[in-house]
Amino acid sequence: MSEATRISWTDHTFNPWIGCTKVSEGCRNCYAEQFAKQRMRLDVWGLSKDRHRTKTWSDVPRWNRKAKLDRQRKRVFCASLADVFEDHAQANEIRPQLWDLVRQSTWLDWLILTKRPENISSMLPPDWGQGWRNVWLGVTVEDDRVAGRLDDLRSVPSVIRFVSYEPALGPLDHCDFSGIDWVIFGGESGPNYRQDDPRWARAIRSKCQDEGIAFFFKQSSGRVSGRGIELDGQIIQQLPAVKEVQA
Repeated sequence: MSEATRISWTDHTFNPWIGCTKVSEGCRNCYAEQFAKQRMRLDVWGLSKDRHRTKTWSDVPRWNRKAKLDRQRKRVFCASLADVFEDHAQANEIRPQLWDLVRQSTWLDWLILTKRPENISSMLPPDWGQGWRNVWLGVTVEDDRVAGRLDDLRSVPSVIRFVSYEPALGPLDHCDFSGIDWVIFGGESGPNYRQDDPRWARAIRSKCQDEGIAFFFKQSSGRVSGRGIELDGQIIQQLPAVKEVQA
C-alpha cells in the first residue's frame, strides 16, 4: 500500500482490501487491526464486518513499469492489513481482480502470507498450474500449535514457499521444514509485546543452515518495530533463490 515500507524483507506493500478476522494466538495484538482502527478510523475487524477496498491499485502498474525500466525485480508484500485467503464475501469478490493485477505485473514478485493455508488451493486462479513464477506463498507459524499450516502450504505448487515465524511466541521444535525455501524470524512488537527467547531464533538459524534454507532475522521482540535486528551480533538477512516451480 506504499511506495516505501518499514518491512525489511520487502520493497513495497500493497493491500487490495483492509480487514480481517483473528484466527490464532499470533493475532492477539494484531498491529494491522490497531493501525486500521486508530490511524485509518476503519471498523473492519471480524467476520461480520465489511472489508474496505483500497484506492491504491494504480500504484502497482507504476512499480512494475519502474522495475522493468531499471531491469530490477521488486518484491511486493500482499497484504499487510488483510489476509488474501480469508473466506469473506467481499474478499472473495475482489480476489479475482487481484489475480488479474498480479498476472500483469511480471516484474514484481508477490509475497502472499496467510494464516489460512487450508484455503489456498480453492482460492488460487484457474491457471495456477501453468506456473506462476512471480508469486511466493507463505504461512505464519508463531509456535508449534499451528505447525500444521506447513502441511497445507507444502500441498500447493509455488516457486517459493516461505514461513513467517512472527510473532515468535514459542519454539518450533516439531515443525517439518521440508519444501520450505525461506524462514523469517520476528519477535513481537508494540505496547503489549510478548517476549521472545533468543534460543528460538538460534535453533531456527541452525536448522536453516543444516537444510539449506534462507534465514532472515527481522527483529527481536520490543515495544518498537524494527529494533534489535542483530542475532548474536550479526545481521542475517538472507533471501531465497528463485528456482523452478515445485510440484
